[in-house]
Amino acid sequence: MSNISSSAQASAPKFTDKKYLITLIFVTSLFMFWGIAITMGDVLNKHFQHVLSLTKTQSAFVQFAIFGAYGVMGIPAGLFMKRFGYKNGVLFGLTLFAIGSFLFVPAAAAASFPFFGGALFILGCGISTLETVAHPFVASLGDQRTSDMRINFAQAFNAVGTIIGPAVGSYFLLRNNVEGSTDLTSVKTLYIVIGAVIATIAVLFSFVKVPALTDPHVAADPAAANVDIHPGKRLFEHSHFKWAVAAQFFNVAAQAGTWAFFINYGHEKMGFTDAVAGNWMILFFVLMLAGRFIGTFLMRYIAPHSLLAIFAACNIVMCLIIAQSLGWPSFIALLMLNFFFSIMFPTIFSLGLKNLGKHTQQASSFISMGVVGGAFFPFAMGAVAESDVAHAYYLPIICYAVIFLFGYRFYKVR
Repeated sequence: MSNISSSAQASAPKFTDKKYLITLIFVTSLFMFWGIAITMGDVLNKHFQHVLSLTKTQSAFVQFAIFGAYGVMGIPAGLFMKRFGYKNGVLFGLTLFAIGSFLFVPAAAAASFPFFGGALFILGCGISTLETVAHPFVASLGDQRTSDMRINFAQAFNAVGTIIGPAVGSYFLLRNNVEGSTDLTSVKTLYIVIGAVIATIAVLFSFVKVPALTDPHVAADPAAANVDIHPGKRLFEHSHFKWAVAAQFFNVAAQAGTWAFFINYGHEKMGFTDAVAGNWMILFFVLMLAGRFIGTFLMRYIAPHSLLAIFAACNIVMCLIIAQSLGWPSFIALLMLNFFFSIMFPTIFSLGLKNLGKHTQQASSFISMGVVGGAFFPFAMGAVAESDVAHAYYLPIICYAVIFLFGYRFYKVR
């Protein structure tokens, strides 16, 4: 009996190997940095409504610029990664991220929202590249059997970044908002610091020696790795991959709209000041972090696809409660929306990459491109929010219904 136990322990896959540890730390930190950048955009959305006198629909262009970049950079980033490798892909993404941040300086000097849009687009190209590269990079840093765990672990740090983003943004951008003010100094200063930090990370990572990687998706032993069980199939003949792209499109569409108008909901429905609503947004993302850790734990007992379907169904219920404008019950439902959202992005990503073998890197590009859903959905929610921000939360129900179908049925590798 003890021999069987010892044998099972010996064959249990490691989370990662010691030789990959430094690389894993750097790549995991990237998840945090793009989390900061994306949620900082949600604070900018509200700040620009004040200082540039924008409507909710107009300010949704912040999300359009960031998430629209995913639609442009998904395939080029994947091709760059395939040609030049993971490390150079990371350095390319960090460079674009830093350039976009530094372009906030001339944009603030010109007080031009289109100029800010251009800077945000370049920044978005950077984080799109990082996201396209980082997911398969993390998956390759160890045994394929633990790739889901590594991706969810790394995504937990993305959740840490989404907490830091609104905390820093609220402190520097919303805390001292003055009615009628057009001062953009705080925006300029904040993004100079962000650009400097990202540039420093790029320089440090350039000195990291990445060990030779054996792509776990094309490993020789089918029992030890999730290899392509139909090597003759073209990428788009894998139905679970196509559904993952669709699910990710609607997933990020719901995310972008929900996050973009969170502060508006707190201000208009709960009577909070913008700064107080921004502080509640910190708790909003703490719940997402908690959801990542709790969700990762629950995956020991519940299959990832089943948990995805359960969480999607819960969010349909949350959206219905939010839309009723019931005061605190609706606001608590809004907070819980992020808890149930927590596992969706990494789980859809990892389910979509299963058994794709040599197509894995290309598939990562297309699933990352699904993030472009976040470019368009805030406009639809913003248009409804002009009359009632609560009613705008009916729209994400469509998105969560698609995610439910993917988790319930269409995740299957056929």
